[in-house]
Amino acid sequence: MESPSYSTIDLLISGVLSLIMFGIGLSLTFSNIKNIFVSPKSLFIGLIAQMIVMPVIAFCVVYFIDIPLSFKVGFIILASCPGGTTSGFITYFFKGDVALSISLTSVNSLITLVSIPFIVNLGLIVFLGKTTPFHLPYLETIVQIFMVAIIPALLGIILRTKYAFFALKIQKPLKIVLIILLAFVFCIKFFANETQGGTGISTDEIIQLFPYALIINILGFASGYLISRFSKLNLQIAYTIGVEVAMQNTTLAFLVAGTLLQSQDMVKPSLIYAMFSFWSAILFTLALKKNKKIKIFNEFND
Repeated sequence: MESPSYSTIDLLISGVLSLIMFGIGLSLTFSNIKNIFVSPKSLFIGLIAQMIVMPVIAFCVVYFIDIPLSFKVGFIILASCPGGTTSGFITYFFKGDVALSISLTSVNSLITLVSIPFIVNLGLIVFLGKTTPFHLPYLETIVQIFMVAIIPALLGIILRTKYAFFALKIQKPLKIVLIILLAFVFCIKFFANETQGGTGISTDEIIQLFPYALIINILGFASGYLISRFSKLNLQIAYTIGVEVAMQNTTLAFLVAGTLLQSQDMVKPSLIYAMFSFWSAILFTLALKKNKKIKIFNEFND
């Protein structure tokens, strides 16, 4: 398998995601992260919901629908790539459990080195009757995840630790800048043609795939939240896990489908998902906080 190659758009997205993780790190201290691993119940439940429940949801949805088989595999690829930087940003922006979000990203980034090839090949067998002997480029994937997510977050935490007043002062303007940048780069990814790093997706394909992507997304929010509440976790943690389950790491899905499997058709479900899941997460937040009579930017409380 040849080494992955990245377009300018992919590199731009990675740069913006790194800035987002730095901004998230500014809201944390090292003791926040330590507490998650001292009492790991929420971490385990989050991982189960991400790594098992979400792929099962995707298999159940796409198995019975009439769309091209490559699109079905694309949805399985999407479901196998658990939440990353964008879910962390939503959690940070609306005052979820940021430490849990970063901890889930750190742990699942290692698990996915094994789980993604297994889940994707299962999808290939079920829908295409074949397997592909691919694996994630281990060293490169680890380096990418650490460079894009973990290291920027650690730098943010260090800055918060050493210069707390400055870190707190820049958080609010940084949130505004980062959300604009994130929307900008994903719009480029969506509208660019294939030679520029896009997928060349058509309006008909958007209409065809959007309803199923939305169903999977809604079930992701619901399953993560309800599993957490049934497990007696508090509202803030349940919200965070709901977001982490529903908001997939579409950048990683682009890598698996477009670069490793060389199929732009398999990329398209992830691209559509990327374009609306950010906004559906905001609607999920609004609905939950309104139901619990909490102002949108206030802390969660039971």
